[in-house]
Amino acid sequence: MCGIVAYIGERQAYPILIKGLKRLEYRGYDSAGVALLHQDNLNIYKKKGKVDGLVSFADDFDTTSTIGMGHTRWATHGEPNDINAHPHFSGDDHLTIVHNGIIENYDILKQALEQQGHVFKSDTDTEVLIHLIEEVQRSQGLVLEEAVRIALTKIVGAYAIVVIDKKEPNKIVAARKSSPLVVGIGENEFFLASDATPIIEYTKKVTYLNDEEVAVVHRDGTFQIKTIQNEELTPSFQYLDIQIELLEKGGYDYFMLKEIFQQPKTVSDCMRGRLNAEEGWTKLGSVENNIEKFLQANRIIFVACGTSWHAGLVAEYLFEELARIPVEVEYASEFRYRNPVLNENDIVIAISQSGETADTLAAIQLAKERGAFVYGVVNVVGSSIARATDSGSYIHAGPEIGVASTKAFTGQLTLLTMMALNLAYRKGTIAKDFYRQMVVEFSTIPDKIQQTLEDNNHIEFIAEQIRGSENALYLGRGYNFPVALEGALKLKEISYIHAEGYPAAEMKHGPIALIDEMMPVVVIATNKSAYEKIVSNIQEVKARKGRVIAIVTEGDKQIRKMADFVIEIPEVEEIFSPLVSAIPLQLLSYHTAVMRGCNVDQPRNLAKSVTVE
Repeated sequence: MCGIVAYIGERQAYPILIKGLKRLEYRGYDSAGVALLHQDNLNIYKKKGKVDGLVSFADDFDTTSTIGMGHTRWATHGEPNDINAHPHFSGDDHLTIVHNGIIENYDILKQALEQQGHVFKSDTDTEVLIHLIEEVQRSQGLVLEEAVRIALTKIVGAYAIVVIDKKEPNKIVAARKSSPLVVGIGENEFFLASDATPIIEYTKKVTYLNDEEVAVVHRDGTFQIKTIQNEELTPSFQYLDIQIELLEKGGYDYFMLKEIFQQPKTVSDCMRGRLNAEEGWTKLGSVENNIEKFLQANRIIFVACGTSWHAGLVAEYLFEELARIPVEVEYASEFRYRNPVLNENDIVIAISQSGETADTLAAIQLAKERGAFVYGVVNVVGSSIARATDSGSYIHAGPEIGVASTKAFTGQLTLLTMMALNLAYRKGTIAKDFYRQMVVEFSTIPDKIQQTLEDNNHIEFIAEQIRGSENALYLGRGYNFPVALEGALKLKEISYIHAEGYPAAEMKHGPIALIDEMMPVVVIATNKSAYEKIVSNIQEVKARKGRVIAIVTEGDKQIRKMADFVIEIPEVEEIFSPLVSAIPLQLLSYHTAVMRGCNVDQPRNLAKSVTVE
């Protein structure tokens, strides 16, 4: 959740750190800071608020340095303020640390350190960790990396850390457990960061640290990686394939709007090489390599959080209807803490945009311990989930910077739909002609998304009508029930309007009590299979003076007569409808939030990648 960036080399570190912190703003944060080592001085500058505020503050100081680190903090222990912001000093001010994660046993460690004379200035668990490293280093006379390694053996919890010692000015020490950290390798210089976005401008050669690994990078261009058990490792390298322009807004006011409008391309990119409309096939190499496991699976269990969980709910409809495989969809945060029944004939599919979601990673670990085959659906190449699963597929949506997921959601749906179609055909649960027909229809989805995006001005007008609402209800049936959940999530997370998604038939079991003339009710009414039922639901809302915003199939006349506002989408097969019906809901939430003066890309209290519990 927090963002880390560090540099050692011949360049000036401060501009690299600030640019890196700005690239990491999408992760969510409430304060920012940098530590810079210049000659014998280790200086820390940090402020509550945005990176721009840090820059204004640091303008009054000397920021000359060729080694340093920066941090954007999302508060866990201690309120957001200048003191709790990172970096933190050790007791004698010769060590400094930035940290992403949670030290669960920090209170016990803090009490022990206080008995040894340590005095703490902040309320954070991070300051406890740097004092522990200091105590180990002082009491045992160790070099920095050894002190860090031994201190980490006493830690319970999650961490990605970077540590600098002013007495050893030609090295940086970093380590990780359950929180991402990547090392970029340049010419006699190194870059460290929470993800690749601050690094790609300077180098494409990287190595990703694994759990309980400690890296030491030196100014002379050498580096080593060890486990915290002191086993030396040979690093493996990867080469990044990210275009710089994908990390910029490209003329849009917000990353979220850019990413909404990218979806015709990102859905097409996800299909590329995996779907052939002319020949009538879909194919995922990683599924083909494990096809017997899929064909013989007793059931599939999707584990995910947030928007990815909604994608899993859509997949449940797809896999059960098409491939006739029993499916369960679990919140990863709940799955990991109960005692699920799993065996070697089960397949667990973990869905995550970032590939770093802490709860999903823990669910993967549990599933593997129980003998299940684990498959990953992620966006970020080289991420922890991509490396932890037995196999998997990337959705190829490119960097998603906006906190509210848009193109990653449709990318996940695209990949899962292709998987369901392919498995259904391989299992013989759908006929060949139907399969080919569905493949051809599916190939038209990018064009239908583009057509829907052309209604942007009309959707903006509707947003103007609901901007003052404090509550909203989203209703859907079948494949579009998860889309109702997703639409409600989008509205609440970026506009701060309380919104709930419900199966339309469940409205009478409680939510109908809330409906009045002040309540906008968004109804996804594209289902052919339950059209008359949806019409009845709309009538029930109108009878209670609710304002209905209906998502309908192009040319629908019946609902147009009933609804206050109508948004048309192209006619689409019902099994593919979530990919198109989600688009106007994304735009509606975006425009509503902008009109309410909200920071769409960085909504309050939220982080893009939830790497702590």
